[in-house]
Amino acid sequence: MTRNKLGALLLFMLFFSAGAMAQSASSLRINEVLVINEDNFLDDYGKKNAWIELYNSSAASVNVQGCFLTNDKNDPRKYPIPKGDVLTSIKPGQHLLFWADGQPSRGTFHLNFTLDPSKDNYIALVDADGKTIIDEIVVPAGQRADVSYGRLVDGGTELGTLARVTPSTNNVTLDSNEKIDNLKENDPLGIGMTLTAMLVVFSALLLLFIVFKNIGKAAIEASKRNAKKAAGTPHISTAAGTGEVSGEIIAAISAALHEVAEDAHDIESTVLTITKVTRNYSPWSSKIYALRETPKK
Repeated sequence: MTRNKLGALLLFMLFFSAGAMAQSASSLRINEVLVINEDNFLDDYGKKNAWIELYNSSAASVNVQGCFLTNDKNDPRKYPIPKGDVLTSIKPGQHLLFWADGQPSRGTFHLNFTLDPSKDNYIALVDADGKTIIDEIVVPAGQRADVSYGRLVDGGTELGTLARVTPSTNNVTLDSNEKIDNLKENDPLGIGMTLTAMLVVFSALLLLFIVFKNIGKAAIEASKRNAKKAAGTPHISTAAGTGEVSGEIIAAISAALHEVAEDAHDIESTVLTITKVTRNYSPWSSKIYALRETPKK
Protein backbone atom coordinates (compact mmCIF):
# COMPACT_ATOMS: atom_id res chain seq x y z
CA MET A 1 0.00 0.00 0.00
CA THR A 2 1.39 3.37 -0.97
CA ARG A 3 1.98 6.13 1.54
CA ASN A 4 -0.83 8.31 0.09
CA LYS A 5 -3.39 5.52 0.33
CA LEU A 6 -2.32 4.73 3.90
CA GLY A 7 -2.68 8.39 4.88
CA ALA A 8 -6.13 8.58 3.29
CA LEU A 9 -7.22 5.42 5.11
CA LEU A 10 -6.04 6.73 8.47
CA LEU A 11 -7.79 10.04 7.86
CA PHE A 12 -11.03 8.25 6.98
CA MET A 13 -10.82 6.11 10.12
CA LEU A 14 -10.19 9.21 12.22
CA PHE A 15 -13.24 11.00 10.86
CA PHE A 16 -15.35 7.86 11.19
CA SER A 17 -14.36 7.32 14.80
CA ALA A 18 -14.93 11.00 15.63
CA GLY A 19 -18.38 10.89 14.05
CA ALA A 20 -19.24 7.68 15.86
CA MET A 21 -18.09 9.17 19.15
CA ALA A 22 -20.10 12.31 18.51
CA GLN A 23 -23.25 10.21 17.92
CA SER A 24 -22.77 7.74 20.77
CA ALA A 25 -25.52 8.07 23.40
CA SER A 26 -23.79 5.88 25.97
CA SER A 27 -22.41 8.96 27.74
CA LEU A 28 -25.87 10.36 28.49
CA ARG A 29 -27.18 10.34 32.06
CA ILE A 30 -30.55 10.96 33.68
CA ASN A 31 -29.27 13.83 35.77
CA GLU A 32 -32.21 15.38 37.63
CA VAL A 33 -35.95 14.76 38.07
CA LEU A 34 -38.64 16.98 39.52
CA VAL A 35 -41.81 15.03 40.33
CA ILE A 36 -44.02 17.76 41.87
CA ASN A 37 -43.81 21.14 40.18
CA GLU A 38 -45.95 23.68 42.02
CA ASP A 39 -43.91 26.86 41.82
CA ASN A 40 -40.94 26.03 39.63
CA PHE A 41 -39.79 26.06 36.01
CA LEU A 42 -42.43 26.66 33.30
CA ASP A 43 -42.54 24.87 29.97
CA ASP A 44 -42.93 26.58 26.58
CA TYR A 45 -46.71 26.62 27.11
CA GLY A 46 -46.45 28.35 30.49
CA LYS A 47 -47.43 25.17 32.33
CA LYS A 48 -45.89 23.66 35.48
CA ASN A 49 -45.30 19.95 35.04
CA ALA A 50 -42.83 17.30 36.13
CA TRP A 51 -39.60 17.21 34.14
CA ILE A 52 -36.62 14.96 33.46
CA GLU A 53 -33.15 16.34 32.73
CA LEU A 54 -30.52 14.55 30.62
CA TYR A 55 -26.80 15.33 30.86
CA ASN A 56 -24.03 14.75 28.32
CA SER A 57 -20.93 13.64 30.23
CA SER A 58 -18.76 13.15 27.12
CA ALA A 59 -16.35 15.52 25.36
CA ALA A 60 -18.37 15.44 22.12
CA SER A 61 -21.87 16.46 21.11
CA VAL A 62 -24.49 13.71 21.34
CA ASN A 63 -27.78 13.64 19.47
CA VAL A 64 -30.44 11.86 21.49
CA GLN A 65 -32.84 11.49 18.54
CA GLY A 66 -34.01 7.94 17.95
CA CYS A 67 -33.49 6.97 21.60
CA PHE A 68 -36.34 6.19 24.01
CA LEU A 69 -37.51 7.45 27.41
CA THR A 70 -39.76 5.28 29.54
CA ASN A 71 -41.19 4.89 33.03
CA ASP A 72 -42.07 1.24 32.49
CA LYS A 73 -39.52 -1.61 32.55
CA ASN A 74 -41.83 -3.73 30.45
CA ASP A 75 -42.13 -1.06 27.75
CA PRO A 76 -38.61 0.27 26.95
CA ARG A 77 -39.85 1.99 23.78
CA LYS A 78 -42.61 3.94 25.45
CA TYR A 79 -41.58 7.38 24.17
CA PRO A 80 -39.45 7.49 21.01
CA ILE A 81 -37.56 10.77 20.82
CA PRO A 82 -38.37 12.20 17.36
CA LYS A 83 -35.74 12.55 14.67
CA GLY A 84 -35.04 15.69 12.68
CA ASP A 85 -35.18 18.19 15.56
CA VAL A 86 -31.88 20.09 15.78
CA LEU A 87 -32.52 20.80 19.46
CA THR A 88 -32.07 17.14 20.38
CA SER A 89 -28.29 17.54 20.02
CA ILE A 90 -26.65 17.96 23.43
CA LYS A 91 -23.28 19.70 23.55
CA PRO A 92 -20.49 18.47 25.86
CA GLY A 93 -21.27 19.08 29.51
CA GLN A 94 -24.74 20.46 28.68
CA HIS A 95 -28.30 19.50 29.61
CA LEU A 96 -31.61 18.77 27.89
CA LEU A 97 -35.03 18.94 29.54
CA PHE A 98 -38.08 16.74 28.85
CA TRP A 99 -41.53 17.43 30.29
CA ALA A 100 -43.40 14.47 31.78
CA ASP A 101 -46.86 15.94 31.12
CA GLY A 102 -48.45 13.13 29.10
CA GLN A 103 -48.99 15.42 26.08
CA PRO A 104 -46.60 14.41 23.29
CA SER A 105 -48.62 16.43 20.80
CA ARG A 106 -47.08 19.58 22.27
CA GLY A 107 -43.68 18.87 20.76
CA THR A 108 -40.48 16.86 20.83
CA PHE A 109 -39.76 17.48 24.49
CA HIS A 110 -43.18 16.58 25.88
CA LEU A 111 -43.39 12.92 26.95
CA ASN A 112 -46.36 10.59 26.66
CA PHE A 113 -46.28 9.67 30.35
CA THR A 114 -46.41 11.40 33.74
CA LEU A 115 -44.79 10.84 37.13
CA ASP A 116 -46.74 9.71 40.21
CA PRO A 117 -45.57 11.30 43.50
CA SER A 118 -47.35 8.64 45.56
CA LYS A 119 -45.07 5.80 44.43
CA ASP A 120 -41.55 5.08 43.24
CA ASN A 121 -40.95 6.36 39.72
CA TYR A 122 -38.74 4.24 37.47
CA ILE A 123 -37.17 6.23 34.63
CA ALA A 124 -34.88 4.84 31.93
CA LEU A 125 -33.09 6.11 28.84
CA VAL A 126 -32.94 3.40 26.15
CA ASP A 127 -30.67 3.33 23.13
CA ALA A 128 -31.96 3.47 19.55
CA ASP A 129 -32.10 -0.34 19.34
CA GLY A 130 -34.96 -0.26 21.86
CA LYS A 131 -33.21 -2.78 24.14
CA THR A 132 -29.97 -1.36 25.49
CA ILE A 133 -30.52 0.66 28.64
CA ILE A 134 -28.17 3.63 28.66
CA ASP A 135 -29.13 4.89 32.12
CA GLU A 136 -31.89 4.29 34.67
CA ILE A 137 -32.85 5.64 38.08
CA VAL A 138 -35.65 5.18 40.60
CA VAL A 139 -37.05 8.30 42.23
CA PRO A 140 -38.38 7.35 45.68
CA ALA A 141 -41.99 8.03 46.59
CA GLY A 142 -42.93 10.92 48.83
CA GLN A 143 -41.03 13.63 47.01
CA ARG A 144 -41.67 17.15 48.26
CA ALA A 145 -43.02 19.87 46.03
CA ASP A 146 -40.40 21.88 44.14
CA VAL A 147 -37.58 19.68 45.45
CA SER A 148 -35.72 17.69 42.81
CA TYR A 149 -33.99 14.32 42.96
CA GLY A 150 -30.93 13.30 40.98
CA ARG A 151 -27.17 13.08 40.83
CA LEU A 152 -25.40 15.14 43.47
CA VAL A 153 -22.70 15.92 40.90
CA ASP A 154 -23.51 16.18 37.19
CA GLY A 155 -23.05 12.77 35.59
CA GLY A 156 -21.89 11.23 38.91
CA THR A 157 -22.98 7.97 40.52
CA GLU A 158 -24.31 9.20 43.86
CA LEU A 159 -28.04 9.97 43.89
CA GLY A 160 -30.06 11.98 46.37
CA THR A 161 -32.25 14.98 47.06
CA LEU A 162 -30.65 18.11 45.64
CA ALA A 163 -30.15 21.26 47.68
CA ARG A 164 -31.44 23.35 44.78
CA VAL A 165 -33.66 22.81 41.78
CA THR A 166 -31.42 23.38 38.75
CA PRO A 167 -33.24 22.70 35.45
CA SER A 168 -30.94 22.87 32.40
CA THR A 169 -27.92 23.81 34.50
CA ASN A 170 -25.34 22.30 36.86
CA ASN A 171 -26.58 20.46 39.91
CA VAL A 172 -23.74 21.88 42.01
CA THR A 173 -23.62 25.67 42.23
CA LEU A 174 -21.10 27.80 44.11
CA ASP A 175 -22.83 29.87 46.78
CA SER A 176 -19.73 31.54 48.15
CA ASN A 177 -16.37 32.97 47.18
CA GLU A 178 -13.38 31.81 49.21
CA LYS A 179 -11.55 35.14 48.99
CA ILE A 180 -14.63 37.11 50.05
CA ASP A 181 -15.24 34.72 52.93
CA ASN A 182 -11.64 35.10 54.14
CA LEU A 183 -11.91 38.88 53.94
CA LYS A 184 -15.12 38.85 55.97
CA GLU A 185 -13.49 36.68 58.60
CA ASN A 186 -10.27 38.71 58.92
CA ASP A 187 -11.85 42.17 58.53
CA PRO A 188 -15.42 42.01 59.86
CA LEU A 189 -15.74 45.81 60.22
CA GLY A 190 -14.40 46.56 56.77
CA ILE A 191 -11.68 48.91 58.02
CA GLY A 192 -8.96 47.27 55.96
CA MET A 193 -11.11 47.37 52.83
CA THR A 194 -11.88 51.07 53.42
CA LEU A 195 -8.21 52.00 53.90
CA THR A 196 -7.23 49.99 50.84
CA ALA A 197 -9.86 51.72 48.71
CA MET A 198 -8.80 55.17 49.95
CA LEU A 199 -5.15 54.36 49.25
CA VAL A 200 -5.96 53.25 45.72
CA VAL A 201 -7.99 56.42 45.04
CA PHE A 202 -5.29 58.69 46.51
CA SER A 203 -2.57 56.96 44.49
CA ALA A 204 -4.61 57.36 41.31
CA LEU A 205 -5.19 61.07 41.96
CA LEU A 206 -1.50 61.63 42.71
CA LEU A 207 -0.51 59.87 39.54
CA LEU A 208 -2.94 61.97 37.51
CA PHE A 209 -1.57 65.17 39.12
CA ILE A 210 2.01 64.26 38.19
CA VAL A 211 1.07 63.32 34.65
CA PHE A 212 -0.95 66.50 33.97
CA LYS A 213 1.71 68.71 35.58
CA ASN A 214 4.42 67.31 33.33
CA ILE A 215 2.17 67.61 30.30
CA GLY A 216 1.52 71.27 31.14
CA LYS A 217 5.23 72.02 31.47
CA ALA A 218 5.97 70.32 28.19
CA ALA A 219 3.21 72.30 26.49
CA ILE A 220 4.54 75.63 27.84
CA GLU A 221 8.09 74.85 26.72
CA ALA A 222 6.84 73.87 23.28
CA SER A 223 4.86 77.12 22.94
CA LYS A 224 7.94 79.17 23.92
CA ARG A 225 10.06 77.43 21.33
CA ASN A 226 7.41 78.01 18.68
CA ALA A 227 7.19 81.70 19.65
CA LYS A 228 10.94 82.13 19.28
CA LYS A 229 10.86 80.48 15.89
CA ALA A 230 7.96 82.67 14.78
CA ALA A 231 9.76 85.89 15.92
CA GLY A 232 12.69 85.07 13.61
CA THR A 233 15.46 87.22 15.22
CA PRO A 234 17.60 88.57 12.29
CA HIS A 235 21.16 87.52 12.10
CA ILE A 236 23.68 90.28 11.27
CA SER A 237 26.94 89.05 9.91
CA THR A 238 30.17 90.55 11.22
CA ALA A 239 33.57 91.12 9.70
CA ALA A 240 35.53 87.92 9.75
CA GLY A 241 37.47 87.52 12.97
CA THR A 242 36.72 91.06 14.30
CA GLY A 243 33.22 90.73 15.78
CA GLU A 244 32.28 94.18 14.29
CA VAL A 245 29.68 95.04 11.65
CA SER A 246 31.28 95.73 8.28
CA GLY A 247 31.02 99.11 6.54
CA GLU A 248 29.16 97.69 3.55
CA ILE A 249 26.36 96.44 5.77
CA ILE A 250 26.13 99.79 7.58
CA ALA A 251 25.94 101.62 4.24
CA ALA A 252 23.20 99.32 2.95
CA ILE A 253 21.14 99.77 6.11
CA SER A 254 21.54 103.57 5.94
CA ALA A 255 20.47 103.69 2.30
CA ALA A 256 17.40 101.61 3.05
CA LEU A 257 16.41 103.85 5.98
CA HIS A 258 16.87 106.99 3.87
CA GLU A 259 14.76 105.57 1.07
CA VAL A 260 11.98 104.68 3.47
CA ALA A 261 12.06 108.14 5.10
CA GLU A 262 12.04 110.09 1.81
CA ASP A 263 9.60 107.95 -0.09
CA ALA A 264 6.48 110.05 -0.93
CA HIS A 265 4.65 107.26 -2.71
CA ASP A 266 4.30 109.37 -5.87
CA ILE A 267 5.01 106.62 -8.28
CA GLU A 268 3.46 103.65 -6.57
CA SER A 269 0.50 102.26 -8.51
CA THR A 270 -1.32 101.18 -5.37
CA VAL A 271 -1.27 104.65 -3.71
CA LEU A 272 -3.85 107.29 -4.71
CA THR A 273 -2.68 110.95 -4.63
CA ILE A 274 -5.56 113.43 -4.40
CA THR A 275 -4.92 117.06 -5.54
CA LYS A 276 -7.41 119.65 -4.40
CA VAL A 277 -8.76 121.82 -7.28
CA THR A 278 -10.14 125.25 -6.43
CA ARG A 279 -12.08 127.62 -8.67
CA ASN A 280 -12.35 131.32 -7.97
CA TYR A 281 -15.43 133.04 -9.36
CA SER A 282 -17.80 135.81 -8.53
CA PRO A 283 -20.92 134.69 -6.78
CA TRP A 284 -22.76 137.47 -8.70
CA SER A 285 -22.41 135.75 -12.05
CA SER A 286 -23.18 132.19 -13.11
CA LYS A 287 -21.60 132.47 -16.55
CA ILE A 288 -18.38 131.06 -15.28
CA TYR A 289 -19.95 127.55 -15.39
CA ALA A 290 -20.35 127.86 -19.17
CA LEU A 291 -16.74 128.93 -19.81
CA ARG A 292 -14.19 126.50 -21.09
CA GLU A 293 -10.69 126.27 -19.80
CA THR A 294 -7.99 127.58 -22.15
CA PRO A 295 -6.09 124.64 -23.58
CA LYS A 296 -2.59 124.26 -22.24
CA LYS A 297 0.27 124.34 -24.77
